[in-house]
This record gives sequence, structure tokens and C-alpha cells, in this order.
Amino acid sequence: MKKISLLLLLLAMAAASFAQVQNPVKWTFSTKDISPTETELIFTAKLDNGWHLYSQYTDPNGPIALEFTFDDSKDYVRVGKVSEPKPHEELDDIFKCVVKSFSGKAVFRQKVRRASDKPFKVTGSLYYQLCNDGSCIAPSDVPFSFSVAAAPKGLPADEAAPAESEPAAELAAAEPAAEIQPASAAVEPADDAPADEPQPSKGLLGIFFGALLGGILTMFTPCVFPMIPMTVNFFMHGSENKRKNRRQAWFFGFSIVFIFAVLGAILSAFFGPEALNLIGTHGIPNLIFFAIFIIFALSFFGLFEIKMPEKWINKSDEQADKGGLLAPFFIALTTVLISFSCTGPIIGAALVGFATSTDNRWVSLLTMLGFGIGFALPFTLLALFPTMLKNLKSGGWLNSVKICFAFLELAFGLKFLQMADLYWGWRLIDREIYLAIWIVIFALMGFYLLGKIKFKGDTEVEQIGVVRLFLVIATFSFTLYMVPGLWGAPLNGIAGFLPPMDTQDFNIEKIVVDNTSTLTLQAGETSHGKLPADRKYADKLHMPTGFEGFYDLDEAKAYAAAQGKPIFIDFTGRNCANCREMEQAAWADPAAKKLLNDNFVMCALYADMNDIDLPEDEWVVDDNGRTIKTLGRRNLNYQIKTFNQNTQPCYVIITADGKVVSDGVYTYDPKKSASSKAEGFVAFLKQGLENFAK
Repeated sequence: MKKISLLLLLLAMAAASFAQVQNPVKWTFSTKDISPTETELIFTAKLDNGWHLYSQYTDPNGPIALEFTFDDSKDYVRVGKVSEPKPHEELDDIFKCVVKSFSGKAVFRQKVRRASDKPFKVTGSLYYQLCNDGSCIAPSDVPFSFSVAAAPKGLPADEAAPAESEPAAELAAAEPAAEIQPASAAVEPADDAPADEPQPSKGLLGIFFGALLGGILTMFTPCVFPMIPMTVNFFMHGSENKRKNRRQAWFFGFSIVFIFAVLGAILSAFFGPEALNLIGTHGIPNLIFFAIFIIFALSFFGLFEIKMPEKWINKSDEQADKGGLLAPFFIALTTVLISFSCTGPIIGAALVGFATSTDNRWVSLLTMLGFGIGFALPFTLLALFPTMLKNLKSGGWLNSVKICFAFLELAFGLKFLQMADLYWGWRLIDREIYLAIWIVIFALMGFYLLGKIKFKGDTEVEQIGVVRLFLVIATFSFTLYMVPGLWGAPLNGIAGFLPPMDTQDFNIEKIVVDNTSTLTLQAGETSHGKLPADRKYADKLHMPTGFEGFYDLDEAKAYAAAQGKPIFIDFTGRNCANCREMEQAAWADPAAKKLLNDNFVMCALYADMNDIDLPEDEWVVDDNGRTIKTLGRRNLNYQIKTFNQNTQPCYVIITADGKVVSDGVYTYDPKKSASSKAEGFVAFLKQGLENFAK
């Protein structure tokens, strides 16, 4: 019995250890005869939720693209290139280019013309990179094999084997999407998701509650707040039957939500994933939305007023006088129409902002539904309890709310101009220019709240109330918070709104580090000790600003043995966005930076550098018997074989003789905040040092 228990325990431990190596994609290979002479090879990739792979035609400056390699054969000739479904396109702040990717299920197709009168196989390999929100898996070769039937006997040779350079092949190379064909039911079961159907987007609950909050806030706008007494007056002087009045109040609130929901459903029907992708990536939609935000901001500043047509409002008002359940419905419709001049800009901002953060088709419906509930809630409560109206007073503060909204519209609209600027590479709105404009906008907003700036409709600010005082403090505090960003401070709290750091022309930290490195290198020294000048790959590979190290593990081990220090191994990638985020969030922490520079020999092992060939005496053979000839594949093989990990970033601490002294490996966790990442990373480094000292 003890032996059986021990065996089960060992099996469980083995299963747990192997589970760390992730394989979030499953490939299936099938064929389909499309003519007596042609066969279609079908590559089907099914990715786990949250994972994606990159298109063959993604930007060369972006992540590693999918690549199909076919072994040479006289049995067939390829007709054109491998076709692929329509990818998801997104402008990536790290790579500064449009990245094309697939998620869920993606089907790729290759036509071949048979040239053999005997059955044969089509073999080759796939090369691709997988990423999710938390990590990336370095690219690896995956072999494929198709069994193809023989060509009909007696077929003319020129028909069996046309030249691959025929016009069809050239057309496919230029326009890959043109070869996409409907999937065969035999190959793709009906219960599978369509190839271009996106995975459910995360954060939909957050979008709903964000829209709900926006709807509640509209109550305090100058064209909504004064309507409350007029609208609820209907319920205060209605029937003496309280039960009937409450039923009408509930129907009134439901009608508001229904109107917004119908509008959201209409938008969702015409505002699908492709439109959302276009909004998030292309420069023209971003310019249009920038113009919309500016127009709304000018309207809030009092330059002009955006109103619904008077005929619509009057017609709705007439119907409200007819009574019954139609009355609360048309009162609700009138309320929505009249309030449009204030709710329109907020709805527009919410729709645009949420639409560009997800590719879910129903984001418009969810946004409008949440907004409608938030908008209707105050009206419904006041209709149910009319005495609450006695405590509500309007005044000049409503205009102040509108002007503050105008400043916010101006600031957030700049984000869309920056996206267009990034898309076309104009470099007009670099990071420091963007921050300078934001600093001015929020400083002016602070002075406005103090009463130093006045707009049309404002009343004299004779004294500062407590609420206004705290708003002033918050506004000026935020303004001062942004100032260090002009000199390269990361500003993690608003990093998602800012242009990429590498658009910053003046970064004081980089200048200091570069100058310090130059001076010390002249003397043959660095802050990390005396590193060999002829380190392997140092001319092609680099570490983050402020760090120096090795790019070959054997060199790092030799140096660590001489220095008596542990080795910090960074499994990273040139095209790993999560690696860059971890470096900004954790490595840049002062405590982490000091620990790394003073106590470790750093070694960065790039797992995707497959354009660097190894000399023949450094080739290795993996567990599948394949010979590894490139630096990236060798580093990835070492990571998998030694640490049961295949994702980056991944950190481990070892001794000069290869013994692991860290408590396992440290990997990226997207759920943690920047401060939590830094704290966990520092604790990992300290624990490794303690274990090394023992």
C-alpha cells in the first residue's frame, strides 16, 4: 500500500512539473480535393482562451510572424501562397506598428497541384510565436504531414505541374485574403467557433459599471438636473392611487433604460468587431473621434449648443399628455431627447473609449444599457419618493460641472490625435508634447475651480466650499504629478493614456546612464564590475538602460565563478512586450536595480533570436532528435529542458556550476499592479541571495 501511495505521489509531482510547460495551441491537418488535379491542405489552429498567434503578414518591426516551410518534393507544386482568415489588427504601443493576430480558431489553406500518379505526403514545419496578456512563448518549429492521393493517370504533364510563378501565385502573394474559402463541414465541425470569431473579451463587467457611473454623473449636468423637478412633477400630482403612481414610476425608469438599450442594440448590429478593430488601429477613425471630442468640448465651453430637433421633442411632449402607461413612456422619451445636449458627449466618449478597449461586438449594447440604468436610476428614485426633491437645489455650480466636463473632453480627445499620430508616424505628439498639453489643461481647470477663470453662464465665486476645495487640491496634485514625466518619469498611473516612452526626446535617466556608461567604459569598468569587452552577441543584443551583462550562459558562468556571485538569468525576447513591461515595472524599482547591479552577474538569454546562427561546435540536439542551429532555439531548449518553462519573461537564479538557488522561477503576472510586481521581484532577488549565501 505504501509503495502504491509513493508511486501516486511521484506521478502527481511529475504531472505538476510538466504542467508548467504550456502548449496553448492544438494544430490539426487535413486535406480536401477541390478538383481532379488540385488538393487543398488545411491547417487548423485552436488556441486556448486568451492566447493568440501572429499573422504571416504582420509588420516586420512587430512580433514574430507565422511562417510555413514546405519540404522539397517532385510530387506536387504549390499554387500560390498560404491563405489565412482576416486577422485582428491593433496598434501596439511597444512595437509602434499595427500587429495582426488570431485568437480562438484560425484556418489556413494551401492549394497544391498533384504531379505524381502515386499517393504521397506533403511535409514541412510551422514556425510561430504565441502570446497572451501575461506571457509569450518563444517560437518553435512544429512539423506537419499531409497524406495526398495520387494524380489521375494520363494527365498531361504541363497540366499536372504548372510553374509556381504563375499569375495565381503572384496574386496570392500580393493579396493573401483573396484565397480564403468557406470551411468544409467535415473538417470544421459546426459546434466549433468560426475562424474569425473573437474570444469573449475580458472586462465587460467593468465596462458596464463604468457606463452605469457615467449615467449617474449626467444627473449633475446643467441640461439634466433642472429637468428633474419638471419631470417628477408628473408623479407628484398624479393619481391618488399610490400603487398606480409607483407602477408608472417604475415604467418610466424602464422606458428610459429601454430607449438606451434599443439604441445600443442598433449600434451593436452595425458596430461589430471589424469596425471596432478599425477604430482602434487606423488613423482616420481616430482623427474623426478627436474632432468629435473637440466639438463637444467647445459646446460645453459655451461656444454653441448641440440640441435634438425641436419637432422630435414637441411630438414626444404631445404624446405624454395622453395619459396611461403611454404617458410615462413619452415623458421618458422627452427626457432623453432634451438631455441629449449634455448626455451626447458623455455617451460618445464612453462608446468610443470602451469600443477601442475590446473587440466584443456587444460592447455598444452593454455600454448603452449600463448608461441607461445609471441615467434612469435618480429619476426613478425621485419619482418613487417625490419628497426627496425638496433637498435638491440648482444653481451656478451646474455650469461649473459642464465646464469641467469640457476640460476633460479636451484632454481625453488628445489621446485619439496621438493614436493617429502614432499610426502615420508623424511624431507631432511625442510623449513630452502630450504631457505638456495635459499639464496646461488640468492647470487651467484648477484655476477655473478657484474662480480665477470665468466662462459664459458662470456666477461669481465669492468663497470656496469644501467640495470645490478638495477638487482643486486633486486637480493641482494631478498636474504636479505629471510634471516629472517631461524628463522621463514613467508615470505608471496614467501610462495607458500616454504615448510610448521611446517617443520621449528628453529622458534624463537615459542620458545620465548613457554618459556614465561611456565614462566608465573608457576606463574598462562598469557599475557591475569589469566585463569583457568581447562578450558574445553584445554588438547585437542589449539590456535595459542602466544594466549590463552577458548573452551567453557559458561566459556568464565563467565570470560568476571568478567574481563569486550568483547568476541572474533573464529568459526574454526581442519581440516580447511583456518583458519590456516587466523591465519598466520591476527592474526600474530602485531596490531591484541596486540588487541586480551590486549582487548578480546578469545573463539575458533571448529565446526568439533565430536570425543569429550558432557555430557548428555549439549545435545541440533536442529531445526529439532535431539539431538546433540558432541562438534563440538553443536558449529556448535550455529553458524547457532545465526549468520546464517555455514562456517569457522568466527569471531564475543559479550558481556558477548551474545549481538553482532561487525558490523556483519568477514569471510575469498580468493581474498584479506595477508596485506589486516590483515588491514580488525584489523579494525573489533577496531570497535567491540568501539561498546563495547558505
